[in-house]
Amino acid sequence: MTQNNDLCPKCGAPLSEITETPTGRRLQRCTKGSWNPQTHKTEGCDYVKWLEIEPQQLDEKCPKCGAPLVLQVTRFGKKMKKCSAGSWDKETKKVIGCDYVEWINGTTENLDEKCPKCGENLVLFTTTNGKKMKKCSTSGWDREAKKATGCDYILWLKADQVSSDNGEEYLPPEEF
Repeated sequence: MTQNNDLCPKCGAPLSEITETPTGRRLQRCTKGSWNPQTHKTEGCDYVKWLEIEPQQLDEKCPKCGAPLVLQVTRFGKKMKKCSAGSWDKETKKVIGCDYVEWINGTTENLDEKCPKCGENLVLFTTTNGKKMKKCSTSGWDREAKKATGCDYILWLKADQVSSDNGEEYLPPEEF
């Protein structure tokens, strides 16, 4: 027998099996709806139940209190290392216990290529989700002004794309 929490609250149909997105988030959809990857829309009932991602225990210790660290993913997909001895009180909106948190950002590697806009060196930036881009080493972000600084050159790379120096893979196909 299906439990009440396994039913769609919109139409009462059972929920599908748990599926995982490419970014690692888990969800259940209503069985009367389906995701169309061509149109990027749901056809039928559009109810989606997002499941909480359980924190992963790490082999690292908290630098503040010595308790084990856990890897946690926020509801928006950002990753952080946090102390397992700390928690969040929703009522008082304050941390209970140890408040150590280290946000995990992407990685940057220097490249032996020059920026086509300004001539400075390019860097290969890999996001926490594994997406890669070439960007100018002078680019940055001004938090107070909330705007980009430096050169604005960015080239997103596809997962299976091997970058070449001549940029030929970005040209439209030749017509004969």
